[in-house]
Order: sequence, then C-alpha cells, then structure tokens
Amino acid sequence: MDWNIEQRVVGPLRCTTVELPDDVPPQLAVVLCHGFGAPGTDLVGLGPELLDRLGDSGAGVKFYFPAAPLSLSAAGMPGGRAWWMLDLDELARAVEGTARRDPRERIPEGMLEAADLLGRTLEAIHEETGLELERTVLGGFSQGAMIATELALTLPDAPAAVLIFSGTLLCRDRWAGLVGRRGPLRVLQSHGTGDPLLSCEMAEELNWLLATTGGDVEFLKFPGQHTIPESAIEASTRLLRQVRENL
Repeated sequence: MDWNIEQRVVGPLRCTTVELPDDVPPQLAVVLCHGFGAPGTDLVGLGPELLDRLGDSGAGVKFYFPAAPLSLSAAGMPGGRAWWMLDLDELARAVEGTARRDPRERIPEGMLEAADLLGRTLEAIHEETGLELERTVLGGFSQGAMIATELALTLPDAPAAVLIFSGTLLCRDRWAGLVGRRGPLRVLQSHGTGDPLLSCEMAEELNWLLATTGGDVEFLKFPGQHTIPESAIEASTRLLRQVRENL
C-alpha cells in the first residue's frame, strides 16, 4: 500500500505527516512524540503500520510525528533530539543499575516550555484540518509520552485519547492537581516489567492517577524492557478503530 508522507513545519515544530492517498478529508488527527535521544522521525514507521492494520477505518486518519525542539548533536548524539535535557551521566548510571532516578518530585526544567511548543503545534493542526481536540489522539514513547501526558492534562479540552508507551509519572503534585480538574480521559498505557530506565512501579502509579479521572484507562504490562511491543500496537489499533468509527 502507498501512503502520503511529508515533512514540513507545523506551528513551531517540524513534523512528518502520514496519511492514506485518498480524497477523504481529515477526520482524526493522531499526534505521536518520540523519546529522548531519538531522531524526529523515530516513530514515523508506526503511521503506515497502524493505517495498514486499520484497513477501511484508516480513511481520514492523519498522523503527525513532531520532532522535539532540542538538538543533541553537541552532546555526542548526532541526529538525536529531546523535549528537554536530561543528565546524561545520571541516565547512564540508571541503565547500569547503579542509580535509581525518581522524577516524581519535581517539574523537569524545560518541560513546560516544550509542552507550550507542542500545544502550539496542535493549534496549527486544528487550523489546517479543522479538527477539534475531541478528534485528536495524543501520545508518544518515553519522554514523548511524558510531554503528551502533561499536555493532555492542561489542554482546554480533553483529547479523544492518550497513548502512553513506556512513560512515567513526573511532578506528582502538579499532575495530581491537574487530574482533579481534567475530567474523564481515555488512556492506553503500556510498560515493560523489566524496563531499566523507567520502572514499571512508577508507571503503575501514573496509571492509578489517570484512572482517578473516571475515564477508560487501560494498562498493558508486558514482559520486556523499554520499547513498544506488538501487544501495544494491537491495542492501539483497536483504540484508534473505535475512536474513528465513533466520530
């Protein structure tokens, strides 16, 4: 199958868009954000994969894959990008198992600024497609899942759904306060039980917090590490099909 794939600036961020080559106007926007250190195109392969699995339900579904604003080339990661900077030494110690990072007690420096940029990109998507937030699915992997969670809790209206692949709980007090005002969210969250970077325990705490919105919150644990497994792609396909067919 062929797909229309294009790279261009949408709002303040450069995005790759993926959609079917048909004449159906956009009915659902899916915005997926990559993780720390990955190139801006890291998740683009999910667009054709999910469209193929959606079949006829993929008509009118348009994927946006924004590149994070910060380049990591100067940090020795050519092509890598970040939504906000991490302590690379601390990250290396966490991978080695010699340090346990706990991000729950503070707001990461640069996260709110990155969320503002992503929010402005969502506004630009609305301007070009006419799709409101209830016709927008927001999500991402790892750090991209965290920025998607922050934005899902602060947007003026809730998105159609949130996809959280290997994300975690940040700034617990802030997010707990935002959850109390958000209202029901539909969430699909997946996490590996052996994730060495972001513990499954912290992901479960995030899941519990999001479930207090009273929405449809699914938590998919899998026997793996820091990745997006086949089971999460299957579950995402089911969710997107339901959202698309209920429009």
